[in-house]
Amino acid sequence: MTTVEAKLKAARDDLAARDGVVIAFSGGVDSSVVAALAHDALGEDAVACTAKSETLPEAELEDARRVAEEIGIRHEIVSFSELESDAFVENDDERCYHCRTMRLGEMLETAQSLGIRTVCDGTNADDPGAGHRPGLQAVEELDVHSPLLAHDISKDEVRQIAEYYDLSVADKPAMACLSSRIPTGLEVTEDRLTRIERAEALLRQWGFDQFRVRDHDGLARIEVSPDELERALERSFIETVRAELTKLGFDHVTLDLHGYRTGSVSPDSEMSADEDPITDTSSDD
Repeated sequence: MTTVEAKLKAARDDLAARDGVVIAFSGGVDSSVVAALAHDALGEDAVACTAKSETLPEAELEDARRVAEEIGIRHEIVSFSELESDAFVENDDERCYHCRTMRLGEMLETAQSLGIRTVCDGTNADDPGAGHRPGLQAVEELDVHSPLLAHDISKDEVRQIAEYYDLSVADKPAMACLSSRIPTGLEVTEDRLTRIERAEALLRQWGFDQFRVRDHDGLARIEVSPDELERALERSFIETVRAELTKLGFDHVTLDLHGYRTGSVSPDSEMSADEDPITDTSSDD
């Protein structure tokens, strides 16, 4: 038995020993692996739960629905609004803590309504050492179980387990919530979130894979991965993206020549501003 196989078995046995679990589920690779392990271990007593809000792109919600169906796990969707929290809207360097507290609170309420005592998330063994991660504080405070972390399963091993379960998201790039595109200190508003989502949907439609559209109070700063930068510099793309993003309400449109970087609108270039509040603490942006 390989090390990864042993860790997979330990995590599955851990979940199988519980009466049931609710998984904070984004459809990203980390939470999908936890969902697959839980479904394998508990069958109908495992429930994936996705929290829908203004910061969750519609495309990610559809992905979560699709992956839950792929796994065969029961999938619940709950709705709430981070924008009802003044602390979240303020967008200081603890934004992810406020977001995660609210999201996991929705998971705990769902679990209670289902008579389930355990809520799990997708924190993996690499996350605690990956910079300032305020969302992890919420996980600890709310006593949420992180089976990947508990059994020392790294991000690379998560992807191997995803391949073992033949999950389509095994190689999916990480996706953080839309608020991570707004610089710390600039308020999170529905208008900003909407134009960011629409702008990124266009880039996805145009065939870009790893990218972000950062909203600097009306200035769109586009980041794409280094291997896609040459295409982004083509005049036809420049003219099209400028016209389309202007229609969405951006006053200026720029291309960041550094390319895609995690945490590039956060204090001290922290890696955590882009935690995935969609529900995987591990994701980045």
